[in-house]
Amino acid sequence: MHIARHSLLMSLLLSAGLGLILGAVLGFPIAGITLGMIVWAVIQIRRFNVLREWLVGDTSEEPPELPGAWGEILDALARMQKRTQAREASLRNVISRFQQSSAALPDAVIIIDRNNNLEWWNLAAERLLGLRHASDRGKPLLNLVRDPVFVDYYRKGRYQEPLELPSPLGGDTRLQYQISLFGADDRLLVARDITRLTQLEQTRQNFVANASHELRTPLTVIRGYLETFLDQDLPKPLMRGLSQMQQQARRMENLVQDLLLLSRLEATSRQAATLKPVLIQSLISHIHEDAVTLSGERQHQFELQIDPQHDLLGVPAELQSALSNLVFNAVRYTPDEGHILIRWWADAKGGHFSVTDSGIGIEARHIPHLTERFYRVDDSRSSASGGTGLGLAIVKHVLMRLGARLEIDSKPGRGSCFSCHFPAELVVPPRD
Repeated sequence: MHIARHSLLMSLLLSAGLGLILGAVLGFPIAGITLGMIVWAVIQIRRFNVLREWLVGDTSEEPPELPGAWGEILDALARMQKRTQAREASLRNVISRFQQSSAALPDAVIIIDRNNNLEWWNLAAERLLGLRHASDRGKPLLNLVRDPVFVDYYRKGRYQEPLELPSPLGGDTRLQYQISLFGADDRLLVARDITRLTQLEQTRQNFVANASHELRTPLTVIRGYLETFLDQDLPKPLMRGLSQMQQQARRMENLVQDLLLLSRLEATSRQAATLKPVLIQSLISHIHEDAVTLSGERQHQFELQIDPQHDLLGVPAELQSALSNLVFNAVRYTPDEGHILIRWWADAKGGHFSVTDSGIGIEARHIPHLTERFYRVDDSRSSASGGTGLGLAIVKHVLMRLGARLEIDSKPGRGSCFSCHFPAELVVPPRD
């Protein structure tokens, strides 16, 4: 461009010089300079019009031939145009490949802008959610997916856990929704068809529930006969064997009871539960008394810190099961005369219950798996403790029903802290 400016200046000076010479010969030097500059301006305007017509016309054609600076400008613009066209072609290719790949996905993918309006979606979204490009683009998502559970999930903005609901199109299809935030408050919604997985899970739950139910009667009969035999004056070796059988039968009954509870929680974990005000202070006091009994001669040192100004909405029996599991685990895995701190408090973020012990601790690699059914950090140690391996799985599902979460902080040799964090809307003042 510097060369073009220099070329234009030189042509202007040349035209003015020729006009001056011609005007001097005719005796009118000023008029000659003026005429020369007018001629130069007319030529430049004509060349500018040629450039303008090419720019506003079909720029895919080769640029016209112009001499001097205008030719240099046209060549520079043509090179810029080719680079721009190459970038546009590359971007179109990327967009085309993205559209083709997203169209091949079995999951619905939807982009929602900061105003909660539908911006883009793939073909699977039309099949699973019934969206239509012609009529639904730019409309609010919540005008099209109106399930109250989904609306509440979407507005709360807690997307750590996916949401499972029936398809808005009806039928037996069941969808799993997962929302991710990106950009400036935009959202990416992925809806997956989990109908087959749900059916398999339901079959598993039914089998576990039926098998557990069927085991209750024979275990009751076995325990009844064992108690009868243990009341008799039998030889010591036989009495020792019968006592061990009774202990294992009792453990089997606890396992069956936990399996039935877990099956019920799993079957209803996504349904709205009937919540009632729970007297947390009284509940924790009863759990503490049971923990002291479980501790027995091990003489653990218990410390209670309970906020009496806040109670919690929940299902009393389920909260009893969840909180007692955490406290009893602390008793089982804390050495004799160890310290166990039980806390309940509330703040602006919600309600919080924690159990902190001075026990053996847990390695970091085990922590993500602790809420899995029958997961054992140490098989021999867990068997000796008398646990069923389902306690933390029950805690997880009880909290999921309430929209709460479990946090685990532990280090080997330094003890563990299990904390339950409940949403603020579940915290209520105590009843008079």
